[in-house]
Amino acid sequence: MSIPVNARVRAVPNFLVCLHAARSFMEAQDAASAPVRFKKLQAEVVKARALLSFAPTSGRPARFLDAKSGWGQFQAEQARQIAQALGLPELRELVLARHVLLYAHSAVEVVLLSLRHERQLGYGLPKHPT
Repeated sequence: MSIPVNARVRAVPNFLVCLHAARSFMEAQDAASAPVRFKKLQAEVVKARALLSFAPTSGRPARFLDAKSGWGQFQAEQARQIAQALGLPELRELVLARHVLLYAHSAVEVVLLSLRHERQLGYGLPKHPT
């Protein structure tokens, strides 16, 4: 059994936009508890980065790639194009406590693309992969 190579994990600017949107939503929902909830989300993302560095295939295959609706198919194609532009062959999702993290990966690189709440239907995907 071989020991996995530590993959390089990075995020596209869109991922940070998604984090800021999550914080804004938490603040609008309940300003008093938002700081604590956002800190929990940040801690989950830090843990996810460490896990994906060690094991890039830890997430499930991205479920929305098999969408049947027109919007779902459009978003799946958009995500595939982003992954292709990054030179990363696979798209996966890692389920956090209340959020789902979308990432593209190879054996040695992981790129965090987007983040959505578990109740959101779709991801906010970047227009450009970088």
